[in-house]
Amino acid sequence: MRKAERTLLAVLLDPAKLDDEGARKLARAASEGGADLIFVGGSIGAGFRINEIILSVKKESNIPIILFPGNVDGVSPYADAILFMSLLNSTNPYWIIQAQALAAIPIRRMGLEAIPTAYLIVEPGQRSAAGWVGSVNPIPRDKPEIALAYATAAEMLGMRWIYLEAGSGAEAPVPSEMVRLVRERTNLGIIVGGGLRSPELVRERAEAGANVIVVGTHIEEGRDALASVREMKEALKS
Repeated sequence: MRKAERTLLAVLLDPAKLDDEGARKLARAASEGGADLIFVGGSIGAGFRINEIILSVKKESNIPIILFPGNVDGVSPYADAILFMSLLNSTNPYWIIQAQALAAIPIRRMGLEAIPTAYLIVEPGQRSAAGWVGSVNPIPRDKPEIALAYATAAEMLGMRWIYLEAGSGAEAPVPSEMVRLVRERTNLGIIVGGGLRSPELVRERAEAGANVIVVGTHIEEGRDALASVREMKEALKS
């Protein structure tokens, strides 16, 4: 995955929340609505039937599928790439490096492209599944300089991307000021997700410098997934 001149839209599908029919429906919505990427993964039980879900998605869409793994079971040879993530602000070393060590050799044998990614969970993400499972010390919303410190360290360690996460269905997304500071002070590609329920929120993060915007809960729980994807895509185009 390379940084594009425009902000890309990624639709996140959680295998633990979808059956084959639901996965195909959201894949069609992503494809017809103009999404650029499909992320597949989640924090709890996402490895269950992940292969079947990805194969169902591929029947409806040619959009690149990138794994968003919540643990070592979130790996599949049928995806196009994987966010090889380290949860840098976890208090548990398992999520910083041990899970990655366990998954590294299988990923290489599968031939998956591994995208070196720093993963940071921002308030209120500690109340999300990812925050709870990942034992995070969340980045305070009013302290963007802390996110910058982690981002700078990630860049020095050779990571190419940073995922700023507020948590699935969060009541507030990652602050635009935080996105802007990381954009101005690093050369990392920036992925932003969590709590992006409206075109305005999506547009603000794109204008602040996000390279990829991730929407999931808003699409899954909406009455019209296709309309929601189109709405978010139009926000990025404008």
